[in-house]
Amino acid sequence: MSDQPSEPTESAESTGPVRRRSTGIVADLRVLVQHAGFRKLFTVRLLSQCGDGMFQIGLAALFFFSPQNLATATQVAGAFAVMLLPFTIVGPFAGPLLDRWSRRQVLAIGNSVRVVLTLAIAAIMVTSGIGPAIYVLALLTLATNRFLLAALSAGLPRVVPADQLLIANSLTPTLGGASAVAGAGLGVVINLVTPTGPWHDATVLLVTAAFMLAAVVAAMRLHRGELGPDRSATELSVLGQLGATTRDLVDGARYLVARRTPALALGAMAAHRFIYGVNFIALILISRNLLVDPGDASAGLAMFGLLSGISFAGGGLAIVATPIAHQFLRPSAWVITCLGVGIVSQLLIATTPTIAVIAVAALLLGLSTQGAKIAVDTIVQRDTHDRFRGRAFTLYDTFYNAAFTGAAAVAALALPDTGWSRATFLPLAGLYVLIATGYGLGTRRTHDRPAAIPER
Repeated sequence: MSDQPSEPTESAESTGPVRRRSTGIVADLRVLVQHAGFRKLFTVRLLSQCGDGMFQIGLAALFFFSPQNLATATQVAGAFAVMLLPFTIVGPFAGPLLDRWSRRQVLAIGNSVRVVLTLAIAAIMVTSGIGPAIYVLALLTLATNRFLLAALSAGLPRVVPADQLLIANSLTPTLGGASAVAGAGLGVVINLVTPTGPWHDATVLLVTAAFMLAAVVAAMRLHRGELGPDRSATELSVLGQLGATTRDLVDGARYLVARRTPALALGAMAAHRFIYGVNFIALILISRNLLVDPGDASAGLAMFGLLSGISFAGGGLAIVATPIAHQFLRPSAWVITCLGVGIVSQLLIATTPTIAVIAVAALLLGLSTQGAKIAVDTIVQRDTHDRFRGRAFTLYDTFYNAAFTGAAAVAALALPDTGWSRATFLPLAGLYVLIATGYGLGTRRTHDRPAAIPER
């Protein structure tokens, strides 16, 4: 069977449920790893996201779970806003480049940049300690990571057949997330066992850089044009490239809106991300200031690792549930179902702030978020031409970051320093109802089919 998938079609059948025999995770993965291109790309994802998980837990330990830092709702939300807002503004210009440059080169060079930045952060921490340079370099590293994730998603349809795209969308982001959780767990262990001193926080970053370097080596195993795109970059001046990028970005947005189904899915996912962002910030505060002694930063980090791991386990449930649900439901119907699970998670966490209740709510929110994302990824990839996929997934990431930035602003105003507020979680449940209703009406109006427009 060819490793090259076909382009999205306009057939009505493409929007419906796929009747196939339900298989296990291992069996589905065996189907996918038969394709050499998928094996290589999947290896890059696992190594890259493992390094990302270690990097993020290193930042969390440094910024939110250090004894000298008393995490308040305003401080936590402000840190996220500062990190995400610049990339929200600049990030869209990465999309057209993913549709012009070799995506394999993007993965190799992007991870190389992350290695350099991570080593620079470690060196500054050992020699000078925390300062403005740390925040700037961390911002650049996180922004590069979002760019890499967009490239991984845009390249996936090039290494698996179209009829296996749902399986790939179910497995790769969730197993990549599991790899990030494993990296975060390793980072927590390293943080807890490393003696205090200049090398305490830097040690995690040095190990992180090793995983990122391994991702560079894995990316170089792919052929230069294996992940697309079909057209090559043109030789333009800096201003000419900026103008062309702006035009490409506008064209990409117009294309998604004209196709209708991708734009609706991205809108629903961005709103979903907003609610997730408020909950994520709440989880940091709950772990740091409510469930443990606020003065015990190490216990707070361990609690956050436990609860965030449970949330990612919910994403693991999505890997099992989504392919099964797809036998009976269209991807759009599964998105609405996942939004319903999100409603339950918010109603549950609003009842009482005990460890058991918060753990179950985190599990449901992880299932809701990852399940909806798998379906949205499938809709966007299925209904978007290859020439526009890079822009589509960079817009995807931009909406993600913009929604999280908005969530940070709301969290700073609405959450107490303990992180738990019934007056916040109940309105979020109502917002889920509005999102599900609006998305359901939108897909019904379009008959859940992309509009047929000429491909240019």
